[in-house]
Amino acid sequence: MMILLRILLALAGAALIGWTFLSAARTFVVPRSHPEALTGALFRLTRKLFDGVTRHMSTFEQRDRLMSLYAPLTLLLLVPFWLLLIALGYSFIYWAMGITPWTEAFVISGSSLLTLGYASFDSFTFHLLSFSEAVIGLMLVAMLIAYLPTMYSAFSKRETAVALLEVRAGDPPTAPELTWRLRGMDEGEAERKAFWRSWEQWFTEIDENHTSLAALVFFRSPRTGQSWVVSAGAVLDAAALQTSLLDEPGVPTSILVIRAGTLALRHIADFFRLPYNPDPHFPEDPIGVTREQFEAAADRLAAQGLPLKADRDLAWRNFAGWRVNYDSVLNALARLTMAPDVAWLSEVTMVPADPESGETGARLVRVDGD
Repeated sequence: MMILLRILLALAGAALIGWTFLSAARTFVVPRSHPEALTGALFRLTRKLFDGVTRHMSTFEQRDRLMSLYAPLTLLLLVPFWLLLIALGYSFIYWAMGITPWTEAFVISGSSLLTLGYASFDSFTFHLLSFSEAVIGLMLVAMLIAYLPTMYSAFSKRETAVALLEVRAGDPPTAPELTWRLRGMDEGEAERKAFWRSWEQWFTEIDENHTSLAALVFFRSPRTGQSWVVSAGAVLDAAALQTSLLDEPGVPTSILVIRAGTLALRHIADFFRLPYNPDPHFPEDPIGVTREQFEAAADRLAAQGLPLKADRDLAWRNFAGWRVNYDSVLNALARLTMAPDVAWLSEVTMVPADPESGETGARLVRVDGD
């Protein structure tokens, strides 16, 4: 019976070591969006702790200041978390080899993992295991060291575009302001196309790095009030306004921005398993922008001299047809990242996703954009 127990513990220890090492490799090395259970568990645990504190804060500035520590702190805790699991896994194996009591096995495991060398056991098999444990510990630390520059490079590039958006869209950025500055300040067609292409590229980049480097989603902007989610919403809404409301010949290049943004936000939402309806329909399903808000934006643009389409009803339906492609995921990501509360970015109406089960989910609505 004791022999069977030792075998089972050795197998359990090996499985824990393998699972933990694969978790680190998928998080730090594998360039593919793959939700990782151990990494996700630590991020969810620390998020609950942060949410418990922010719940008692009265202002957004206080919450934003605290939440700016959430992603960096959790990221730094990943390596100690994995090292602890590796130490536990090897402790099981050492105990199965006859190193008792269990506390002694854990001390020897920790000494090997951290390459301290003050605890040992006179066995060739033990020395082989000790060497492998030390190598794994060094590899985990090396992964983090190599991972951080890549992450901060992507963060810096993302935030450069977010900061530059303030020049054209205001602080906080809004779709009507961006639409006016792009069309009402005598910028040439080439400049406008360059602007939309730069944001098409921006969305494509966050699609890749915010799923392969998922902690980036929670890294907050350097300035309170700025947010990559808010900026994404402002650009997408401005693209939808230009496409549906402005009276201009030809097919606007902003359509590609809507497509790129919708795909990027949905892919990020898929990574975090945020619920949304991939094939909704308008007008029976709501969006986060009201007709009154749309009319106010249209009246402002008309007063500023921009050429608008005559049929406001059709323009509203077309705007809603573009907005619904990203409305639900945009609002869900705003809640996930605790983004600032700005106009046109509000809570999504929660409705039964399955009438029989009674489960709820964020509804995403859409009509044709033509």
